[in-house]
Amino acid sequence: MENPPANTPEIDNFAYRDPSDGVDLVIETGASPPSARLEALVATATAYANAASSENTRDAYAKDWRHFTAWCRREGFEPLPPSSQVIGLYIGACAAGSVIDTAAGKPKRGAPALSVATIERRLSGLAWNFTQRGVPMDRSDRHIATVLAGIRRKHGTPPRQKEAVLGEDIKAMVNTLGHDLRGLRDRAILLLGFAGGLRRSEIVGLDVVRDDHSDGHGWIEIFPDQGVLVTLRGKTGWRQVEVGRGASDQTCPVAAVESWIRFGRIARGPLFRRIFKDNKTIDVERLSDKHVARLVKQTALAAGVRSDLPEGERAGLFSGHSLRAGLASSAEIEERYVQKQLGHASAEMTRKYQRRRDRFRTNLTKASGL
Repeated sequence: MENPPANTPEIDNFAYRDPSDGVDLVIETGASPPSARLEALVATATAYANAASSENTRDAYAKDWRHFTAWCRREGFEPLPPSSQVIGLYIGACAAGSVIDTAAGKPKRGAPALSVATIERRLSGLAWNFTQRGVPMDRSDRHIATVLAGIRRKHGTPPRQKEAVLGEDIKAMVNTLGHDLRGLRDRAILLLGFAGGLRRSEIVGLDVVRDDHSDGHGWIEIFPDQGVLVTLRGKTGWRQVEVGRGASDQTCPVAAVESWIRFGRIARGPLFRRIFKDNKTIDVERLSDKHVARLVKQTALAAGVRSDLPEGERAGLFSGHSLRAGLASSAEIEERYVQKQLGHASAEMTRKYQRRRDRFRTNLTKASGL
């Protein structure tokens, strides 16, 4: 094997900053400190590494790692290298509710048992963290897989899906909004999010025009006689979503977006932004995706959606996901068009979003002669 050129910097021990907790895994580069050029290269690579996953995902993985390492310290285990036996004990403790959780740095006794979904998410977070540290976790090991199978069997419950808001529901929801700046913005959020089948992060991640240096997820283009073309960057690449004009200006997503842009005087940057308390001043910063979830819940309750249920139960039914599921459940059109709009790789995934669309459409009882 040939020796490297004499001027090749030694970078074997220079690692990226771990995006899960902001700690350098390995920072030594030998006897001499790294050059400014090498530090710049590492900073560039780190920025790209951070861009591989969303901020919400990194925050969740960091929380999973802190939870696991805190448990290891209390129980006297070493978190590294990964031990299948220790991880099996950890998820068993999580399912039994015997893990002392922490909040604001203080122990919180009597923490409730974690759900199966949360435990599986924790395992994914641990697997990611171990991989970043160069010591992959074997999730298929019997000490993990068998314990997890037992947790699923004993504690597994049917999934609770968020309620889909249908076309008539959206009309009632936007009617609860005012006609001031805040009302114009929120009306555009609801109608565009519904008609586009967009995730809440995709809604607030839109820019008014294309900007290759933006921190957003995409941009919009308005075609006066046709509609809005939404270009989005997703996990698997770019996709485009067509949002056509509606039958009425009162419920047309394109008209709502045009009104918000015109009265908000937004020429560049984020499409949806925070509005100050005076209801006249618009911030330059991007709106949080949590606003979409709150908006859907508040307007759905105000509009009386699913008023057949008790008030306490209704409050937990709606979220930003209700818009995306609502389009899939409402659109009376060939399934492949809905699949394309939502950006799903399979029709089976699209069907999971169709809460009430095909329910009892095919009666196999009568078809069998009964």
